[in-house]
Amino acid sequence: MRVKLEKFLPLKERPQNSHKGTFGKILNIAGSKKYSGAAILSSLAALKTGAGYLTLACPENVVASVSSYTPDITFLPLKVLDNGSIEEENIEFLTEKINEYNVVSIGCGLTCEKSVEKLVLKLLTSIKIPAVIDADGLNILAISDFNKFDFPSVITPHPKELARLLNVDVEKIQNSREEYCIKVAEKYNTVCVLKGHNTVISNGKDVYINKSGNSSLAKAGSGDVLTGIISSFIAQGYAIFQAAVLGVYLHGLCGEIASKELTEYSVLASDLIKYIPFGIKKLM
Repeated sequence: MRVKLEKFLPLKERPQNSHKGTFGKILNIAGSKKYSGAAILSSLAALKTGAGYLTLACPENVVASVSSYTPDITFLPLKVLDNGSIEEENIEFLTEKINEYNVVSIGCGLTCEKSVEKLVLKLLTSIKIPAVIDADGLNILAISDFNKFDFPSVITPHPKELARLLNVDVEKIQNSREEYCIKVAEKYNTVCVLKGHNTVISNGKDVYINKSGNSSLAKAGSGDVLTGIISSFIAQGYAIFQAAVLGVYLHGLCGEIASKELTEYSVLASDLIKYIPFGIKKLM
């Protein structure tokens, strides 16, 4: 069944008698020495969208660069191997910590080292809270024998990532985007956000086709911002499918607003975060 954005509006009112926990706590497992920007973008986007508290679990050799960029996030430093990838021994540490949060996001800039693969798959079999899986989290999913999510989840593949998850040619997916978005949602018992022009969102039954956005979103880091936005809405208590729809629409809206001032050529992923407040004003 096709659904319209209006079904999910307006945004929730924020109670004045509140504290940071009122608006949700996010654990963002992201980043690597090569992709520290992904950790920054996904973390700040979540906070800018209204989440009350975010902890970044990232390699310990990444903490200094991220903390020098922003004072707004807290850290769970993860031990690393000599090659800079996350050690397996972090698994027990993270599985103990994860249920202190309302939602976990996994994958932005993680890389697919063997130790990271084991960590991600262990988490996916032990998580009890909602999760948003993106980027390297999806690549790890694609090469594993993981079956179905037994907790609320959102996956955010671009067409090539979806092709890996279903072992289907990218061209076939692009010719039948709704069909394959529904298929992967059914396969993994999840909400799938198939990114691209007119992003498709499905929970295996309902389908939303997004109409916001423009070519300004075709920039490295844009997907990391989307992961943060969706995670934030989930942390604030929105239903999984609703959070995905609102997150995708807001993400596109930020691109539209930013490009009016900066042009579609010049919008950076970090610019999208700056325009989240203006997008929220429009949604309200």
